[in-house]
Parts: sequence; structure tokens; C-alpha cells
Amino acid sequence: MKKFLPTLLFLCAMFFLGRTIAAAVYDTKETSGNALSSENWGLGFGKEGEKPTGNAAAAELAKYDTYYIGQGEEKVIYLTFDCGFENGNTEPILDALKKHQAPATFFVVGHYLESAPELVKRMVEEGHTVGNHTYHHPDMSSLSDRASFEKEIGDVEALFQEITGQELSMYYRPPQGKYNLSNLQMAKELGYTTFFWSLAYVDWYQDDQPTHEEAFSKLLTRIHPGAIVLLHNTSKTNGEIIDELMTKWEEMGYTFRPLSDFVKEEAGGSA
Repeated sequence: MKKFLPTLLFLCAMFFLGRTIAAAVYDTKETSGNALSSENWGLGFGKEGEKPTGNAAAAELAKYDTYYIGQGEEKVIYLTFDCGFENGNTEPILDALKKHQAPATFFVVGHYLESAPELVKRMVEEGHTVGNHTYHHPDMSSLSDRASFEKEIGDVEALFQEITGQELSMYYRPPQGKYNLSNLQMAKELGYTTFFWSLAYVDWYQDDQPTHEEAFSKLLTRIHPGAIVLLHNTSKTNGEIIDELMTKWEEMGYTFRPLSDFVKEEAGGSA
């Protein structure tokens, strides 16, 4: 017995080590599988002109009718603007969109609807889409109960309909890109398609606006086929460069399409 004791002890040790490793691997898989449980949306960029990667897989997001980029190689741009408040820059943005005959989606919050109803009406009249950015712009991943989630979404729908007489488009963007699986599932159950983005830049600090050169360096070198571009309507820089920016994108061979086309072409089957 003594002769075989070391071997027996070794086998026992390997058995428990194997159990430990298996448990660790299982935990890793579980963590990976729940990577969307509480996240801030983020991107990683490679070479100029290449598509970025998100911090969640497109296939995983698609289970929740959530998207951030077109899957094809056609040079298409989906322009989107997050509208937190009005400070005089939305009109030049709308003027440029009209000049280029380019559709866009404006994700609005409650304050914007309250304070700039005429601009919201103009968006609709000129053929743009208005989406839901929640009423109070909270960290939606912190809302664990469905009633609170629905109220943030539903109050935007109600006020938009009161202002325009139309129903809000069923497109949702989580404020600050903060989300979790529960959020995405609730949005889906409410009939929404959730949109993150595949190109944005730091344009939201009012007292620290990027120069035109800084903006172009990001928005021209990182543009890519199927880009969902996020810009803020509050950016003075965006208001000043948007016409020239769109011209430069067009010179690069890009065209502009609405998110409704994305839903038909990407979410509807090929994504």
C-alpha cells in the first residue's frame, strides 16, 4: 500500500486540480457569455478605413435587435445625432442635410422636445427620423424595474406625438451608451430596435470643442462601409463643419441612407 500511496495521492491531487480548472473554465465561459450584463459601449479601431470592432459581438447584440454597424462593404453612412438640448447648432445641421439630400436620425430626450418643438417639427417635415434617447437621459443600466424603463421610453413617445401628431420611430439609443442585457431585452419587447454606433468622437464638451482639423482627422480617417455615425447636435464644431464633412465623405464615394433602410437590409435578414 505504501508503494502505491504517492501515486494515489498524485491521482487525487490531479482529480481535484481538474475539478478546479473545469470550474474556472466554466466561470470564464459564464463571464464571457454575460459580457453584456453591464457595459459601456466602446469601439476598437484598426487601420484607416477598416471597420471597427465593438466590445460586444454583432451576432450577440443582434439577438436583442441591437446593432452598431452595417455588415456589407457598400460605402453607406447612416447619420445619427444625439439631441440633449438646443444651443443653435441644429439649424445649420439641418440646412446641410437638406443641401445634400441626406436623411438622418435624431435621438431626442424629453428636454429637447420641451424646449425645441419647432425644430422637431422641422426634422419630421424634412423627412428625417426621430428616435428615442429617453426622457431624462439617465444611466438606463441602473434601472432594474420594467416600469421605470417603460416610463423613460413612453414619455418621449407621448410628447413627440403631442408635438407632431405622429408616432415616434421605434429606434432607441441608450444614453451615454450604458446598457445591460435586461435593458436590451426590454427595449426589444417594447418593439424597439437599439442602435449604438461605429464612429463618434469627443464633440460634447461645450467649453472644449475640437478644432476643425481635429474633427476631420477622426471623422475622415475612421469612416468605413456601413458606418452608423454618432454626432452631437450641441457641438459648435459639428455645426460649422457638417457641410464640408459631408462633401468630403461624398468625394470618398459614400452615400447617406436612413436607419429604416438598415432595419430592412441588415436587421431584416442579412445581419
